[in-house]
Amino acid sequence: MSLNWYVLRAISGKENKIKTYLEKEITRNDLEKFIPEVMIPYEKVYVMRGGKKKIKEKNYFPGYVLVSADFSHGEVQHVIKNVPGVIGFLGSGSGSSRVPIPLREAEINRIFGKFDETNSEDETMMTPFVVGEDVKVMDGPFSGFTGSISQVFEDRKKVNVTVKIFGRNTPVELNYYQVEKSS
Repeated sequence: MSLNWYVLRAISGKENKIKTYLEKEITRNDLEKFIPEVMIPYEKVYVMRGGKKKIKEKNYFPGYVLVSADFSHGEVQHVIKNVPGVIGFLGSGSGSSRVPIPLREAEINRIFGKFDETNSEDETMMTPFVVGEDVKVMDGPFSGFTGSISQVFEDRKKVNVTVKIFGRNTPVELNYYQVEKSS
């Protein structure tokens, strides 16, 4: 038995429905041995909404579903291809004659390495800030002040914001979650 990872092209936004339907079809056709895993890599991101930090899962590869499969059983490819919402496999050829090509070891390691890395971190910021952008301080001793970003430290998830305190421009270092973009 030769299990490989394949990439399914799917209708964007329907990945979860496709995964659920495919898992039901695998069970119904007793193909768990030939298709042991169907996966949609997600990353945790947080966004600021109304001054509150909200954690959200974001599809890492929109429009794609990863499938671990062994095509030695004749039904496997047919079952996968006939799931509603599946456009086909990534591979060589065109149209319905497209031959699925398995992911290379380096690609698998890169995908799963990034996936594991984002799971080990608590969260990542979805929309980093840019220098010169106006922001409002939402948390900490300068809460309520507005200012302009003078530096962004993506590695530390911090920004330097210049706020006006008693008529003087003062640089303040804040975490991403402590500031919100001004409307």
